[in-house]
Order: sequence, then C-alpha cells, then structure tokens
Amino acid sequence: MKIEKFEQLISWQKGKELSLLIYKILKDNRDFSFRDQIQRAVISITNNIAEGFERRSNKELKQFLYIAKGSCGEVRSMLYIALELKYIGEKDFGQCCNLALETARLLSGFIKKL
Repeated sequence: MKIEKFEQLISWQKGKELSLLIYKILKDNRDFSFRDQIQRAVISITNNIAEGFERRSNKELKQFLYIAKGSCGEVRSMLYIALELKYIGEKDFGQCCNLALETARLLSGFIKKL
C-alpha cells in the first residue's frame, strides 16, 4: 500500500494519540509555562511529520522526522519532571512515556527506510 497522506503514517497517528492524552491529562494544570512547553513539544511531533511529508522530498522529510524524534525526547524529559512535581500520576506517566518511545521507534524505522 502506497502512503499518500501523512494521516496514514502510524508514527503520525501515535503522535496524535500522545498529543490528545497529554492535553487531556494536563488540561487543569495551573503551571502554565510548564503545560505550554510540553504541549508545544508534543504538537511538534505530529506537525513536523506532516510538514516533512508534504514537502515531497525524502531529504527534507528525513530532516523533519529527526526534529519530530527530538520532540519525543523533549516530551519524555518533561514527563519525568511532571511525575516528580506530581502533575501526573504513575499510570499516566507510564502510558505517555510508552507512547513517546513507540513514536520515536516508529520514526527511527521510517528514517532508516528513507
């Protein structure tokens, strides 16, 4: 099957799932600068996948996938802080961390294929 739209990419779908989860978990968090930063980082994952895909150049796509992968790391890093500050519980932390790791692995595989 030929992928014609970025929405078909599993890495984009997992990134979207992670975004929605983080937005939901932190929607009532009053540390606005923290919340804004993690939300910007998580949204960066799907946006960079989409932007790279739409460029229609493997070289540019690869560059944007690396940026998306970096954002996965930033989100994971912030999740550790959120856990320590008790902004999130262990269950939410585990679920978000696993999704971020899975997304990063998918991106790595995609990068290698290119």
